[in-house]
Amino acid sequence: MRGIGPGDGAGNPVESGAPHDTFRILHVSTGNVCRSPITERLTRHALADRLGDPLWGGLIVESAGTWGHEGAPMEANAEAVLADFGADASGFTGRELLDEHVIRADLVLTATRDHRAQVISMGHSAGLRTFTLKEFTRLVRAIDPATLPPLEDGVVERARALVRAAAALRGWLLAPTAEADEVFDPYGAPLTFFRSIGDEIHQALDPVVTALTGVPARA
Repeated sequence: MRGIGPGDGAGNPVESGAPHDTFRILHVSTGNVCRSPITERLTRHALADRLGDPLWGGLIVESAGTWGHEGAPMEANAEAVLADFGADASGFTGRELLDEHVIRADLVLTATRDHRAQVISMGHSAGLRTFTLKEFTRLVRAIDPATLPPLEDGVVERARALVRAAAALRGWLLAPTAEADEVFDPYGAPLTFFRSIGDEIHQALDPVVTALTGVPARA
């Protein structure tokens, strides 16, 4: 099985082999300048922290926006939030969500239910691999890690099994309220609100990254 080539210039490895060598996570919000960049870079930061591997075991993390500001930098307040967590904000440019992004993604995590619906409406059999971030967190918390493939089988195989397990639980484990699965838009808000959104995203990502890698956050 062929491996993963050098970086793509944005901190992600580039595949040099077959698609099953990697697992691609796509974060989606509206403009791709606030929520999804924060989520993308916090995910990368957490994976690097847990795995200690620049290739993250074959996990590729990226983002796009349903009304993405193509080529735009992330908001300054979003950069400040990432700095708070020690995550790298450099080299980011906004992208508009395209069919090809959904087709290539193994897991799509959206900021809101509306974003989730938009991704699913694009087709490409996206329904079983598209969740809001908080929805996926809620489902992951209910999955027994012992039912997932061991780490010896690789992070990619473990990630694929995690998505299948979450999809199977979706109809049985409902949110307490509709808003419970939403991450609200901080665009245009002061830094204090950005920081509260950053904390929400960070807390939602922690159990997801732990389940993906089998490694808890450092104390």
